[in-house]
Amino acid sequence: MRSDNTKLSQPLEPELIAPCGMNCEICMAYLREKNKCSGCLTRGINKAKHCSTCIIRNCEKLSESSSGYCFDCQDYPCKRLQNLDKRYRTNYRMSMLDNLNNIKRLGLAKFIQQERSRWRCKHCGEQLCVHRPVCQNCGESWSGLC
Repeated sequence: MRSDNTKLSQPLEPELIAPCGMNCEICMAYLREKNKCSGCLTRGINKAKHCSTCIIRNCEKLSESSSGYCFDCQDYPCKRLQNLDKRYRTNYRMSMLDNLNNIKRLGLAKFIQQERSRWRCKHCGEQLCVHRPVCQNCGESWSGLC
C-alpha cells in the first residue's frame, strides 16, 4: 500500500484526532484502500464499525468537556481509556494517554504537526500504520515510537 506524498503538505484535519487521542491518519482502517474509514469524528458514511460503536467516542461525559477530548473529563484517565492505552502500548508501541497529554500541553495544531513527522518511515518517507510493524511501502521495520 502506497500513500500519497501530497498528504504531507496538507494539514491533518482535527477531526482525524479521536477523543481518546488516536490519530486516525495512522490507523489501518483509515489507510486501507478498500472500505476506507473516514475517521472517528468525521460525518462520513464510511466509518469503521469499531469507531461508530466505540464506548469512548460515545461516552456521555465527552459532551461535558470543553475540548471534546478525554483529558478534560473529571474521570481522566478512566478505566476504559487506561485499558485502551495498555493495549496500544503493548501491541503497537503507542500511547493514547501520551497523545492526550501532548494535545493538552502543546495544543492540537502542534500535536498534529509532530504526528506528521513522527509517523513517517525514516527510510522512504511514506506514512506508517500504527497497526503494522513495517512500512507498507518499503518493508522497513520501525519501532520505539512510544
